[in-house]
Parts: sequence; C-alpha cells; structure tokens
Amino acid sequence: MELSHITFGYPGKELFRDFSLTLSPGERVAIMGPSGRGKTTLLRLMAGLEKPASGRVTGIPREGVSMVFQEDRLVPGLTVLENLALAAPRTDRSRLLALLPPLGLRGEENSLPGSLSGGMARRVAIARAAALGSSLVLLDEPFTGLDGSSREQAAAFLLERSPHAAMAAVVHHRDEAELLQARVLEL
Repeated sequence: MELSHITFGYPGKELFRDFSLTLSPGERVAIMGPSGRGKTTLLRLMAGLEKPASGRVTGIPREGVSMVFQEDRLVPGLTVLENLALAAPRTDRSRLLALLPPLGLRGEENSLPGSLSGGMARRVAIARAAALGSSLVLLDEPFTGLDGSSREQAAAFLLERSPHAAMAAVVHHRDEAELLQARVLEL
C-alpha cells in the first residue's frame, strides 16, 4: 500500500499536501493526532473511498479492504452471522462461526445487532472485517466502546487473524498502538 505525494482537502481546509506513506505486508501503523487533522480521511484514501486531488494511491487489494469504520455499520435486519457473510459471501458458515468465540461472541450468531450491547456490536464489526481476510486492514477507532480486557482480546484477535497484512489504525491513546504492536504516525 502506498500513498505517493498526495494532496487532499475539503473546501476551505487542506488536510494533506505532498503526503507520502508506504505500508509493507505485515507492517502496522497507528495514526494519532488532534480531531479534524484527517485521520479518518487518510484511511478513506487508503481504502479508495476518497480520491486525492493529486498524487497516487496504489496497492489497494483487488479482493477489497478489511475495514472497521468509526460506526459499527451493521445491517440491523441481518443476524450477526449474516452480517459476517455480507463481507465474505464465499466463506463457508463454519469459518465465519469460528470468528465469534475469540471475541467473546460464542452463541451470538443468530442475534440481531439491536439486541447487542455497544461493545458486542463493535466486536462483531471487528469480526466482519476479519472475515474478508484482506491483505490490507484499516481500523478507525477499533476499540471504541470496549473495556480493557475486551480491547486486549480484540487486538490479539486482529494480530492473529492478519499477521501478514498491512494494517493502519486510527487510535487516540498510545496504549492502543502498543496493543496492535504498531508504530505511531502523528498527523
């Protein structure tokens, strides 16, 4: 994954000028900085959801990007298992079900998102990202709503499921970067 000399902004606010970043397979970076600095926008550029005004973004995997958004973005009318299958439609049911116990979600496969706590929904969003198994994992505040042990559990799960993937995560605290064994990039 490479962002090469990108420039990007919104009307009246430039976020990036001649910005470059390379992420190699297995490399992890934790993106930190004040609100409004462009952390989420950087992930959106890396995912191909935004296009730079100039410069290039290369290395977006053809199979798609494993992504956890700031919001859980679970489909309310679909069960947990159906939400996972939405991200990985060709993955068999047993492989999808195997994603749930490591995140403390055993037995929740038939639950609807509205019946889950906020922390459980967040862990489903993490499982959904892992279901795709992309070589690029983008995480926007992945530990929102998780307590200490759940954060550790989720970080261990992400590292185990994606050992060779390039990973970028927006985090607010250095301990979250440490959980992901990621170098810090300050914006």
